[in-house]
Amino acid sequence: MTARLADIAVHAGVSEATVSRVLNGRPGVAAATRQSVLAALDVLGYERPVRLRQRSAGLIGLITPELENPIFPALAQVVVQALTRQGYTPVLATQTPGGSTEDELTEMLVERGVGGIIYVSGLHADTTADTGRYERLHGRGVPFVLVDGFSPAVSAPFISPDDRAAAGLAVTHLVSLGHTRIGLALGPRRFVPVLRKAEGFVRAMSHLLGLPSADVERDFVEHSLYTVEGGRAAAAALLDRDCTAVVCASDMMALGAVRAVRERGLDVPGDVSVVGFDDSPLIAFTDPPLTTIRKPVQAMGQAAVNTLLEEVAGTPAPRSEFLFLPELVVRGSTGSSPGARSRP
Repeated sequence: MTARLADIAVHAGVSEATVSRVLNGRPGVAAATRQSVLAALDVLGYERPVRLRQRSAGLIGLITPELENPIFPALAQVVVQALTRQGYTPVLATQTPGGSTEDELTEMLVERGVGGIIYVSGLHADTTADTGRYERLHGRGVPFVLVDGFSPAVSAPFISPDDRAAAGLAVTHLVSLGHTRIGLALGPRRFVPVLRKAEGFVRAMSHLLGLPSADVERDFVEHSLYTVEGGRAAAAALLDRDCTAVVCASDMMALGAVRAVRERGLDVPGDVSVVGFDDSPLIAFTDPPLTTIRKPVQAMGQAAVNTLLEEVAGTPAPRSEFLFLPELVVRGSTGSSPGARSRP
């Protein structure tokens, strides 16, 4: 082993310690240096360790959360179609409650030799998660792109919607309709998109209505779950605070908010306006059709594929976040506030 390390080190022009790091899949080695070591292995006739053998360039992994929220299948479809057009075979791996974890799915994909991985709303979006898993993946030579979430601790390309701007669009729309008591229904605090939506909401409420930020955070922001039931619970709490409009962090939550309004014998949008987020497939056909913030799924999915394929081809993409602007889609779930209609 020592003789082999020495031979490889001399041929690659690096230290034996660097060779050892490459062979053991450890981080901290530049991509060019790693390739020099692997080339030396091949030239000298040594067999690469299993984890370092040539990856199947035709396979690309896509790891998504559960598929009950229709925005995830929509994004997956964009990614799958883009990969297929480029001649790659997508491998979809989906997390399910009580099922495989992100780490387990990652290991499965790596063992199958995927050329790279796209993560959607993964642990990179969770501020409490250990980001070391991504650096370890770097150490194994697997390119990856992270969608919908951001961590400054991870050196990778990120693809995200501008959640702060999204919340601002919703508040601006509702204020223009005369609403002044606007609530925000969000998922758990630990997620980056949640924190960003809250920041954008508080900033817009303060700017447009002159409310102190602390008051907005205390009185008009409610955290729950990213589900219909979570939206219903959050909206109920906001209605107890006399909100005449509710902005929701997902279309699924918005459907729950509509249910909460109707359970009180109130009308959407006659008594309470509701705004969703995502513009999920078929959401335009709800009753009433949902006003929502359209997530730029097509552009984000295509950008994720293009960025990853650049990485796979050996052209590193910038280690930064690419933000995509959302769009307000006005439908039938928002209207003038009751107070504005009663004024002469």
